[in-house]
Amino acid sequence: MNFNKEFDASGMSCPLPIVKTKKSLADMESGQVLKVIATDCGAVKDMQAFADQTGNKLLSNTEDCGKYIFFIQKK
Repeated sequence: MNFNKEFDASGMSCPLPIVKTKKSLADMESGQVLKVIATDCGAVKDMQAFADQTGNKLLSNTEDCGKYIFFIQKK
């Protein structure tokens, strides 16, 4: 999937992946896509809740070898 910016939250635990994702999205334009990589399994539920609460769109989330990869489109 094409993305405009990448943020690696590997090794961070809740709530840092969400806090840092929010900061990463702040300087992006509407419609742009952020790729987030996390290792905290709680991020799966948290990213969906974050997207729902902020109006950003969670385009996909996958797991690969203990890493959770999210693509979020800024509203």
